[in-house]
Amino acid sequence: MTDHGTPPDGPTSDAPRTSGAFATWVRGHRVASGVVAGVVAIVLFGGAAVAVGATTAPSSGRSAVAGAAPSASTSASASAAPSASSTPTIPVRPVPSSIPAAAPLRTCSVNAAASAAALGSFEGTVVNATTGETLFDRNGSTPARTGSVMKTLTSAVALSVLGPNYTFATTVTGDPTSGSITLVGGGDATLSALPAGQESVYKGAPKLSDLAAQVKAKLGDTSLTTIALDSSMWNNADSYDPSWPVTERTIGYQPLIVPLMVDGDRANPTQQTSPRSTDPVGRAGDAFRSALVAAGVTGASTANITRATSTSTTVLATVQSQPLATLIAQMIPVSDNTLAEMLARVSSKVSGADGSAASLTGVYQAALSKSYGLDPSSIKIIDGSGESLNDGVPSAFEAQLMIKVLNKVGSLVILYDALPVSGQSGTLASRFTGANAVARGHVHAKTGWIASAYTLGGIIDAADGTKLAFAFYAIGRVSSSAMPALDTLTTAAYSCGANLSNN
Repeated sequence: MTDHGTPPDGPTSDAPRTSGAFATWVRGHRVASGVVAGVVAIVLFGGAAVAVGATTAPSSGRSAVAGAAPSASTSASASAAPSASSTPTIPVRPVPSSIPAAAPLRTCSVNAAASAAALGSFEGTVVNATTGETLFDRNGSTPARTGSVMKTLTSAVALSVLGPNYTFATTVTGDPTSGSITLVGGGDATLSALPAGQESVYKGAPKLSDLAAQVKAKLGDTSLTTIALDSSMWNNADSYDPSWPVTERTIGYQPLIVPLMVDGDRANPTQQTSPRSTDPVGRAGDAFRSALVAAGVTGASTANITRATSTSTTVLATVQSQPLATLIAQMIPVSDNTLAEMLARVSSKVSGADGSAASLTGVYQAALSKSYGLDPSSIKIIDGSGESLNDGVPSAFEAQLMIKVLNKVGSLVILYDALPVSGQSGTLASRFTGANAVARGHVHAKTGWIASAYTLGGIIDAADGTKLAFAFYAIGRVSSSAMPALDTLTTAAYSCGANLSNN
């Protein structure tokens, strides 16, 4: 639209005539012309506003003013823009087939029980044995002394290296015509000097009397002149760790660890705790001479007893111990140190090592890794019984081993079946009393006690049905009050089950 104050280019021939008539009319109708002027102004300014709106508003494909022709630029915009009826395409968002469940918030704390002063410097781990999730941990990766919980490792290693049917052999070698025989020790601490019909603490143990009867049958009337004792299966100087108190021997918990002894070198073979000697090999030799005399072997009462390694390949007599599975069942419930040390040393020899105490860390690491898929790189093994304060096994490792025991990997069902049960059997028979009685029958675990540690490790059948693998160590200046404190903590974990919190 052109401005009314500017004539168009190339005016038509009637423009002057029309202009003059209009001016004459205005002079004669001043009032009416004012009204008309106002109306015209409204129309003009209104049209301008509409035009501006049509220029600045987004194109809709139609002219802003009815009947007005769109400009070239407006037409182009209109043709490029989508029609009013077209619908934008919205991308389809994928819907997950399932929504992961949120991890449960565990709220049951045992921190108060774990902080009991009676537990000394406490270390402990609890693992959900089904999921493998660690529910509770206090310094669980730190190697620490285990006490007799070590016997669970020793059993697992022996079952791996020796097998559940392994038996310990004691033999007699020699030339039946020479008058000289050799008693060869094979690491069987259960060999008994008691006569037939009497049982030592090791029920079903082989007897020296059986060996003597076999020797008599081979020698006949040949007179015996020499009885040699062969205890060379491992170095006899390596028989008592410096960290073991002498009272362990004199009171009767631990003998010198040599391959040849009878009745665990007990002064009283029928008592679990009985003083041990300073010469187990010599005691075994004296008992063997007595058995030969009782069997009627000629010259036995005066035969010379010596120490020597057998050179003969002729076996005159042999007896076998109970199978390893039976020995573990005898060892674990009462925590027999002597059997544990023999299992450790013989496992070393059979695995290809030298039977020394120094070899045990490597032997245990190899067996626990190969047979059970564990990572034993952090363990340190001084002995098989756990007597040494220098043993080092993280509680987290013990808990992982207990998962393997629960799942009966390999032959570990033998160990599981041997574990004491809270309030019912073994070294746990008299524990879990008072408020802790709620967990009676629900804890299968090995106990441990040395002068600077009280320990407990095994399986908890929790109140909610969850299986928990655990190991708790009370370390340092601790006393027997640590035992009920350990029971209280274990009972608390039993009550929490899968809801156990690490807080």
